Amino acid sequence: MKQVFLLFLVIAIQAQSFANPDYACSSPDGSLRLTVSHNDAGSLHYSLLYKKLDVIKSSMLGLELSKPKLSLSKFDITAVDSLIFDESWKPVWGEVSSIRNHYKQIRFTVKEKSKAGIVMQIVFRVFNDGIGFRYIFPEQAAINHFIIADELTEFNVGQNHKAFWIPGNYDTNEFPYNITRLGDIDAEKANDIDDGLSRESLIGKNAVQTPLMMKADNGLYINIHEAALVNYPAMHLLIDKSNFNFHTQLVPDAYNNKAYLQAPSQSPWRTVIVSNRATDILSSKTILNLNDPSVITDPSYIKPQKMVGVWWEMHVNKSTWEKKSGKHGAYTENVKRYIDFASLHKIDGVLVEGWNVGWEDWAGNWKENVFDFITPYPDYDIDELTAYAKSKGVKIIMHHETSGSVSNYERFMDTAYRYMLNHDMNTVKTGYVGRIIPRGEHHDGQWMVNHYVRVISKMTGYKIMLDAHEPVRPTGLHRTYPNWLACEAARGNEFNAWSKGNNPEHETILPFTRLMGGPMDYTPGIFHIKLNQFDTSSKNQVHTTLCKQLALYVTMYSPLQMAADLPENYNKHLDAFKFIEDVAVDWDDTKILEAEPGDYITIARKEKGKGNWFVGGITDEQARKSVFKCDFLDAGKKYTVTIYRDASNADWKSNPEAYTIEKKIIDKNTELNIPLAPGGGFAISIIPQ
Repeated sequence: MKQVFLLFLVIAIQAQSFANPDYACSSPDGSLRLTVSHNDAGSLHYSLLYKKLDVIKSSMLGLELSKPKLSLSKFDITAVDSLIFDESWKPVWGEVSSIRNHYKQIRFTVKEKSKAGIVMQIVFRVFNDGIGFRYIFPEQAAINHFIIADELTEFNVGQNHKAFWIPGNYDTNEFPYNITRLGDIDAEKANDIDDGLSRESLIGKNAVQTPLMMKADNGLYINIHEAALVNYPAMHLLIDKSNFNFHTQLVPDAYNNKAYLQAPSQSPWRTVIVSNRATDILSSKTILNLNDPSVITDPSYIKPQKMVGVWWEMHVNKSTWEKKSGKHGAYTENVKRYIDFASLHKIDGVLVEGWNVGWEDWAGNWKENVFDFITPYPDYDIDELTAYAKSKGVKIIMHHETSGSVSNYERFMDTAYRYMLNHDMNTVKTGYVGRIIPRGEHHDGQWMVNHYVRVISKMTGYKIMLDAHEPVRPTGLHRTYPNWLACEAARGNEFNAWSKGNNPEHETILPFTRLMGGPMDYTPGIFHIKLNQFDTSSKNQVHTTLCKQLALYVTMYSPLQMAADLPENYNKHLDAFKFIEDVAVDWDDTKILEAEPGDYITIARKEKGKGNWFVGGITDEQARKSVFKCDFLDAGKKYTVTIYRDASNADWKSNPEAYTIEKKIIDKNTELNIPLAPGGGFAISIIPQ
């Protein structure tokens, strides 16, 4: 991938002493102002203003070490240097065809005040929509091995903001979102905390996970997360409700250590994204820009794609993953049926879960050798299906459920990936359900963070694409590894099948939270909304209208999108399924037309390499109208627009499958006014004439 460097200016500042000044660095457009203060005791603090409004008040910087045992919190500044950087780069796939990476940087070289004299660097990058900062350990004269006991980083927001949060948890982020003031955060009373693994792994009642989305009373939207999480545990946040100051909490390992580092090494970037417009938060590319460029020199095998699969039928009790039930879903003829459907409707792949032996004894047993990833059930003829899929122009997508036995999976990776390539597969969905083996490690700890990177690195060598489920939440690493197409790492659509479900506001929050770090495999496209099709006693249902499920293909960005429902349910609504057939999964441009976290989102996207546009709009439990101009279209052209919208009597609860399809001719000057039902949405295809 060619990178264009527009401007690169380095200004080095060296001095014999630094008399406790304040150091300031503004964003390229001047809207953000970072200040770093060095007090008489040697402590470093930072603060952030957006157009003279407080974003982060004075907040501590530093680390606590257990080896050597000391606090890296009091420093002498030995050097300060700064630079201005401006480039444009082209992602392999994404929401836009080109991304500008424009920031000002200030870097502090500091020496801690004890006899150990450890040297560290703290680097800040200031973008027009936020900041990133990280700690760096250069190679030392004496000590080069460090054990991190705690991170002292603070995010002092200083006000009782409205917040969209899930409880701090070392092993799962599959929670519904809570919307409260910061002062009302109580993880122990959060939505849907059960009595199993999720409760056992709670950090504490005042702990939340990132990405954390907030809205201040002064109208600012503030998002806290991290970027480039490598060789370090995930960051959670503990709030001090007396002053609304967040303290960093890192995920521990089995020995209650947080990270093991050998210099030269570095922490992830801590990120703060801010704007007075919610749409700017969704448009931000700061987290991507803080990640390293792609390591893949030939990305020709990486293909954004759509899939169907033997998956949802297990969730709605039509079939099972295991064979002994007598309702095994992954048998040869059933998979052929999905392949036929995919081929007929221009769907790229078929995911097959439950294909391999071991599902009778996998969940919750904490066993090390449940799966070998190469042995199919007797009723799954993988050779016959490989040939059949190839004849139909469809790829089978592999499924590797580790059942949390990560050391076992690592032993099998090479064997499993060669098996995939021998059967014409180059995309795999991994899973990490249950407690992690090695015992005592957590999904979000340093050991597992390194494992996820080992997996994608190994897949890169085999030219395999990845969709990871139950991993740590993403932090923009898909820039570095563009074959990492998607993750789950949040409460997906599947929860509607066997829990209280996802409230209608859920999908209006996820783009402001989980998706800030990268694409999500949310598995949209459920058409049979009431989930009693195979279990008449079931009261479960999807908490959206059918048209909102269509809209999610645009509002929930991912280069890997699943048409998650059953072929027989799509065959009843082929007129609506046409949108899933047509909608792209890779884009040249994206316009966030309107957005408010927890309420509504409307997004327009232009298909990669074509003039087609697709628009998706969603709402929470409130009915509303979306009014927007089509001024993103080319001047002087006419377009055929197909609008898939909720019927006038539609409602997510009482009448979710009612929809209307309209066609008309529009141009750049057209204004569209579209009603959305409670829990509803709309999807639009706009095709040049």
